[in-house]
Amino acid sequence: MTAATSTERVPTVDLKLEVVVIPVSDVDRAKSFYGGLGWRLDADFAVGDTFRVVQFTPPGSPSSIHFGKGITSVTPGSVGGMYLVVSDIEVARAELINQGAEVSEIFHRAGPGQPPVSGRHPERGSYRSYATFSDPDGNGWLLQEVTERLPGRVDAGATTFASVADLASAFRRAEAAHGEYEKQLGHRDEDWPNWYAEYIVREQAGEPQPS
Repeated sequence: MTAATSTERVPTVDLKLEVVVIPVSDVDRAKSFYGGLGWRLDADFAVGDTFRVVQFTPPGSPSSIHFGKGITSVTPGSVGGMYLVVSDIEVARAELINQGAEVSEIFHRAGPGQPPVSGRHPERGSYRSYATFSDPDGNGWLLQEVTERLPGRVDAGATTFASVADLASAFRRAEAAHGEYEKQLGHRDEDWPNWYAEYIVREQAGEPQPS
């Protein structure tokens, strides 16, 4: 037996999670549901009567979902805990409801492993606020509000945003923080563009904010 080693091996090839397969009992019903949510239809093709694959991508997501016929033997409706990360959970919940989803009330947790508490996290703590909904078969989705990533979660040299709304939210948070910074300065910060940029990149990477 070879002894375990702590030597870190750096991958030479990216492994990008692209697709999650979900089991459904009625392909057309599922297609109508996810299309009604405003998700992008990427593909719908069949081979005979035994195979069909439908692909949808949530707005701003780098990953997609597959469902159809002949692509999984898993029981329809048995998949749960699929995360949809959002920058504003109240706005996301309202949009999903307007598009036909039955979304739970928002709840939060004081910390990892803590019991759920009604309402959004009082301090809008990142990773703390949630809501849930299911597709017609019962496959479960979890909305999670993330405004600041944990350290090491994002490469600061490759900061990206999934949507215009996410970038706009980052600018609003930077604006509020910069207002407090200017109060400390006692005058207008002429270098505010660089301050904003550093704030947003550091927030995404989970690094200490500029002061």
